[in-house]
Amino acid sequence: MVPGSSRSIKGGARRSMSLALLLAGTAMLAPASLNAQTATTAPASTAPTTAYSTGGTPSAVPATTAAITDPQTTGAVSADDLTPASNEDYLRLNQREPTIDGLRLRTYNPEYDRAPGIRIGTFTLRPSVSETINHEWRKDGDTKTNRGYLETGIRGTLTSDWSRHQLTVTGDGVLQNNISGEGEEEPRANVDAELRLDLWDETVARLRAGYSFEREDADDPNAISNAKEQSAVNTYRLGTAIERDFGLIRGSVGIDFDRRTYGDVELENGTNLSVKYRNRNTGTLTARVGYELSPALIPFIEASVGKSLYDLREDPLGFERSYQTYATRGGIELDLGEKLYGELGLGYETYNFEDGRLGDLSGLSVDGRLNWSPQRGTDVLFALSTDLNPSTTPGDAGSIDYNLTNIITHQMRSDLVARLTNSLTLRNYPSNARSSDETTWRTGAGLTYDINRYLALTGDVSYERTTRDRGDTTDITRVGVGLTLRR
Repeated sequence: MVPGSSRSIKGGARRSMSLALLLAGTAMLAPASLNAQTATTAPASTAPTTAYSTGGTPSAVPATTAAITDPQTTGAVSADDLTPASNEDYLRLNQREPTIDGLRLRTYNPEYDRAPGIRIGTFTLRPSVSETINHEWRKDGDTKTNRGYLETGIRGTLTSDWSRHQLTVTGDGVLQNNISGEGEEEPRANVDAELRLDLWDETVARLRAGYSFEREDADDPNAISNAKEQSAVNTYRLGTAIERDFGLIRGSVGIDFDRRTYGDVELENGTNLSVKYRNRNTGTLTARVGYELSPALIPFIEASVGKSLYDLREDPLGFERSYQTYATRGGIELDLGEKLYGELGLGYETYNFEDGRLGDLSGLSVDGRLNWSPQRGTDVLFALSTDLNPSTTPGDAGSIDYNLTNIITHQMRSDLVARLTNSLTLRNYPSNARSSDETTWRTGAGLTYDINRYLALTGDVSYERTTRDRGDTTDITRVGVGLTLRR
């Protein structure tokens, strides 16, 4: 009896020890099982950045969104570079199934195919130079012309890397040189700078400055007919604004100043025609108030008043074209993250000219910008704007121009991007005006193939058609191919 009892006691001890080891192992494995459900930490190169709304105001990004902002377009979304979609793999709680053979997946790095830029102190400069060869076919009524030309483009972005405040400078320029046929060259340039000052208590100040150069389009109603070279248009811009959040209420006040000058027109007989009577200064004061229904939905109302003064009180025909502007509009801001954001405003605008013979110019104003990314690698831009185009025709005040733009970019492969652009411009004159209403439609498509992160091959084709209530129709077709060097 004693030996049997001894074996029984030893067996019970072994079972108790096994049960204890099993419970201890379960307790050690439990935290690992729970941690397996948490999101995988993204690499350091994909740290979340601030997403920007249409107006450049930083908007809060949810903690679960790893927003990746293109450093070349920080603070704004342009027509050429749209913000890429974030990598969904880093947002998943349950990661995707690994490969069958157990090979490691390549780490996602959104910067791997982009030029690194040039570091200049606390700034990063991202320049690019392009050279394209193009051909243009033009038809004005029954008159046909064509030309071949080289187009050299320079583009760059300079962005600060400060812990507080931010300075961003963007610029681009195009120079054309005809190599065959005949046609007017169309050089242009644009430089803009914005300094954002992060002040106190949700208060932000913005200081802006800019310059633009272009050659007046021969199709413009104010262009000189039968000119060898149209007027050079220079625009200088200055602006400042203060934005502040009062809890759910957001307010801003800004003032903008523009000066526009026109160079001499070169006529076919070799003489120059001065059009300096078109030079003018414009100042505008704008106030805006918005109410935050939610972080993604902010309705707003806006009002502005402005004054435009010409250098010469009267033009050569004796008309006083200086005017005052009054505008009001209401709209809504939408911010659903990088997938969908923008704003749309609808209002009414009035231009009161000092010369009573010109009358008033009034009309509906529509302005807005919407960015949509339906899927990773695809970006869609819709933009609306309303502008005044003062006239030089005797007795005509000018036209109200409505512009609609749509740009779609799609990343077909990691090194191949396709573009599709469409725009529509409606130029409306008062019913009693001598000038004719116009409609201009433009469409184009292009491809960019990245040979490597520094060199890209580009190809573009476009078509433009302008119809007038009175006058000939103009058709322009362009094709081009070139190289872009990035740093």
